[in-house]
Amino acid sequence: MNFSYRLGHIFFREFFRGLFDYRVIGAEKLHFPGPAIIACNHVSFLDPPMVSILFDEMICSFARKSLFEHPILGMILRSWKVQGVDRDKPDAASLKATIRLLREGRKVLMFPEGTRSYDGMPQAAEAGVGLFVAKSKTPVLPIRLFGTYEAYPRGAKTLRPAKITAVVGDLWQPDLSSYTETGKDLYQALADEVMRRITELRM
Repeated sequence: MNFSYRLGHIFFREFFRGLFDYRVIGAEKLHFPGPAIIACNHVSFLDPPMVSILFDEMICSFARKSLFEHPILGMILRSWKVQGVDRDKPDAASLKATIRLLREGRKVLMFPEGTRSYDGMPQAAEAGVGLFVAKSKTPVLPIRLFGTYEAYPRGAKTLRPAKITAVVGDLWQPDLSSYTETGKDLYQALADEVMRRITELRM
């Protein structure tokens, strides 16, 4: 965890603790060595920092490429190992960079739904997370957030009072040999299973 990330980690931890008094169910499952895809439901802009503060190590993640156009913000995001992506035109460079991070032993945060939910309910998974699972062969840790939608839903202008809970599931190592699908069908099948494991988590 570098200095910039540590400062951000401390800030957001105190922010969530002070405003939302968050709690974690299954915190003991957060501590394990090696790489993993941290897969979480996506209902709010609060989700990425909320998940990141659960870990005592740097968690890599994604952000829109347009955010990197701001000099200072771009510098901070790069120091936090955030990968710039274009949702409409995914590029091979982003894929290779993410696979490299996983193979280096990093943990990478992904939102299988691809975008924030409009109503706070789980959405169908996009195939992207399945592609990363298949290519990297790394385990997946499912996490489900409750309360971030109530605190800052899509379209909201201000934060709202809410209690936030993070529920951590069991680490899942997919057995790729058990799947009969190939190519994009395999990626979608893996993504659907990841989303199922997130959705079944309860408080």
